Amino acid sequence: MRRVRYHQYGGPEVLTTEEADVPTPGQGQVLLRAEAIGANFVDTRFRRGAPAGSVFHRPLPGILTGDVVGTVEAVGPGVAEDLLGRRVGALAEDACAEFVLADAAWLAPVPDGLDLGAASMLPMGAPVALGALRTGRLAAGETVLVHAGAGGIGHLAVQSAKLLGAATVIATAGSKAKLDFVRELGADVAVDYTDADWPEQVRAAAPQGVDLVLDSVGGTVLHRSLEVLAPLGRVVVYGAADGEPGSVPVMPLFGLRAVVGFSLIAWRTARPDLARRDIEESTEHFASGRLRTAVHARLPLAETATAHRLLEERSNLGRILLLP
Repeated sequence: MRRVRYHQYGGPEVLTTEEADVPTPGQGQVLLRAEAIGANFVDTRFRRGAPAGSVFHRPLPGILTGDVVGTVEAVGPGVAEDLLGRRVGALAEDACAEFVLADAAWLAPVPDGLDLGAASMLPMGAPVALGALRTGRLAAGETVLVHAGAGGIGHLAVQSAKLLGAATVIATAGSKAKLDFVRELGADVAVDYTDADWPEQVRAAAPQGVDLVLDSVGGTVLHRSLEVLAPLGRVVVYGAADGEPGSVPVMPLFGLRAVVGFSLIAWRTARPDLARRDIEESTEHFASGRLRTAVHARLPLAETATAHRLLEERSNLGRILLLP
């Protein structure tokens, strides 16, 4: 089979397509014949290399994560054989390959007729959006600020916030095309976060302050988000696209503000019941048309480097799919 890996750190050019044996599923695993793989931004950070101890450090040879849509070809010990032949979505570690191993416990069944873009969001993207909103204790009628609202998870968070009852959703993005995109998805206000005065623009839209912020950017964006929070406001951090997560200043928190982190893996461990409900609810939203995703590009597996360039340029509107 073909797979994509990197044997040195660097730019997208270090990604190589190579031949490998089809893996054998182990305890609790299934083997998927991949139909499509949703590329993840975080892998661009892993690929460039980081010192040991950094959250972005991965040993060589490097593998790429991804949200795989495929058919169960084989099952490992402890896995029910009735999964064979089923079309599912799965978040996988070594995902950019024609055949992929996945954890059977967290497969997301794909309903008939669901398109590849939506199916690729079932195992990770949509559940992260819902999980982050719920971790932030979103209540009906509140105001939500979603950073990177045109991104793979951000564009689902904008829609999910509305579905959960948010009265006002403010989304940030970095270009006119992206600002138009988030408005089309239902954002009430769109703000260009490359403007130095973006917090002032947010405050103008929400004079009483923002109740909940979803942040996948980190760094200065996180710090300035604290400025726009209402008393009892919350920030949920679920990524750090601008670099290392860094520190959270304490003084703004004395204004009855809170910051909490969200990780899908931690959510699955702490509240597996709610994590599974998020997958089921996301599937229902997609199947009914209440939730939709955008696919920016469909690329052959051999063009994974192109996918990484698009991700690093921040030019994508929604998902980038790799097709084996």
